[in-house]
Amino acid sequence: MKPDIHPNYRPVLFHDTAADVYFLIGSTAETTRTHQHTDGNTYPYIALDVSSASHPMYTGKQRKTTSEGRIAGFNKRFAGFTTKK
Repeated sequence: MKPDIHPNYRPVLFHDTAADVYFLIGSTAETTRTHQHTDGNTYPYIALDVSSASHPMYTGKQRKTTSEGRIAGFNKRFAGFTTKK
């Protein structure tokens, strides 16, 4: 491999703020923030909005949608329109 062309691969602490879960994963992501992990070491820190710990696809917890279906909403929206014979 050529020297000095590859990004720095190191352990990075990712924090899913929605589920308040921490992941320590090897990454090349750049950040200036650091955070102390439960093992006592300080790692580069990146906050996430969604991860596998909070995403409905992975957790199986679907968000409740409105009780009105798509067809009922369409009929309600266009109820005033009639067809001419």
